[in-house]
Amino acid sequence: MREYLKFYIGGRWVDPAQSATMNVVNPATEEVAGRVSVGSAADVDRAVAAAREAFPAWSVSSVADRVDLLGSISEVYTKRRDDLAAALTEEMGAPSALANGFQLDLGAGHLGTVIESLRDFSFEQELGQSLIVREPIGVCALITPWNWPLNQIAVKVFPALATGCTMVLKPSERSPFSGQIFAEILDEAGVPAGVFNVVQGDGPSVGVPLSGHRDVDMVSFTGSTRAGVEIAKNAAPGVKRVTQELGGKGPNILLDDASLADNVGKGVVTMMLNSGQTCSAPSRMLVPSARMEEVIDVARTAAAAVTVGDPQGDSTIGPVVAESQFVKIQNLIQQGIDEGATLVAGGPGRPDGLAKGFYVKPTVFADVKNDMTIAREEIFGPVLTIIGYDSVDHAVEIANDTEYGLAAFVAGDDLDLARSIARRIRSGSVAINDGFDFCAPFGGYKKSGNGREWGAFGFDDYLETKGILGYTPASS
Repeated sequence: MREYLKFYIGGRWVDPAQSATMNVVNPATEEVAGRVSVGSAADVDRAVAAAREAFPAWSVSSVADRVDLLGSISEVYTKRRDDLAAALTEEMGAPSALANGFQLDLGAGHLGTVIESLRDFSFEQELGQSLIVREPIGVCALITPWNWPLNQIAVKVFPALATGCTMVLKPSERSPFSGQIFAEILDEAGVPAGVFNVVQGDGPSVGVPLSGHRDVDMVSFTGSTRAGVEIAKNAAPGVKRVTQELGGKGPNILLDDASLADNVGKGVVTMMLNSGQTCSAPSRMLVPSARMEEVIDVARTAAAAVTVGDPQGDSTIGPVVAESQFVKIQNLIQQGIDEGATLVAGGPGRPDGLAKGFYVKPTVFADVKNDMTIAREEIFGPVLTIIGYDSVDHAVEIANDTEYGLAAFVAGDDLDLARSIARRIRSGSVAINDGFDFCAPFGGYKKSGNGREWGAFGFDDYLETKGILGYTPASS
């Protein structure tokens, strides 16, 4: 059983201010996999003080030094891949293939992109008679979720390091193992003392004092919209910058063409990835109403091929992260049935043969109306809703009829049509035919948040812009 009872503060592993701990439950077995210490406001004070002390030196470090440090982190990250993957499987139920694959590859991909972006990034620009300088904002509070732990840590920690900020990371209490190993990686890579700090704990014990701390200059949060609103309120008295990547209800518009069946199958598989626990998942599949029966047949077959089981084996998906998540998903599945959606695959209850573990059947609903609860709320489980549209304009109208705007998708043979649709969707990103790019910005419109992560775009929120007027005197 894992025990992580120290915090990483000021370049050292230190005992917490109080001896409180919490158990971490393996969602596949419902048994305790380990325990971690629970931080307090006193631990937050120590970590923020360490970050504040380290800021003057790190903020003026050279780009070359930062690139070298990030390169060292990459080497140690690669060395610890197996340890990280095992932790992900234990703490949040990621199947081994996913943990060893995309979960880890996302972190590595973001790190490599940050290194390349930093080499070419311009922190100064002469404009007229002025020098425009982009400077690190200061001490950053980084609060990350449990569903893609390394991805979300990577898109916050690496840009903060690259721009000369110092930071305090609070990993999710549901996935603390990978966060602790990540701290070990940065320690071994030689991050200067105080530049990077970690305090484990839950929202009330650590998240609240961290986001509201008087010596924190910026808060970056990824999680639910509800929690994001509370963090913004907590940070408001300090007038600190708050960036948020929150919930989503991604539309996936499938065009009426010869590729429809293939795109339906792909859409089902993509939705089920990570047990549907992805804020950018294509959870609302929009298809031509006239071809709904064809779509249903394809979706049923695709869902049946998604195997559920022990994440240590070869199943497609494992459990969802916790009992509370399981109960929420079950309630929403039942609500979909009660509101009249057609149940195509899956449904309430655990899959056959899985009496223990927080496993959910890969579930597909068709004939969904966009005002149904399952089309409005973020389910965050392996549940797909299929909605019919009558025209391209109707599809775009449905796609935009949501309080979210994080990610959207368009698939079809007519690239010009797909491009025109993508321009009309109110979303922070739109992927055409499964497009993916580490350099593209990621973030939300509306209640999906503000600010952008990924690539050089992820630097902006960690920088202040200063204008030095008269830097270049006017010619006489």
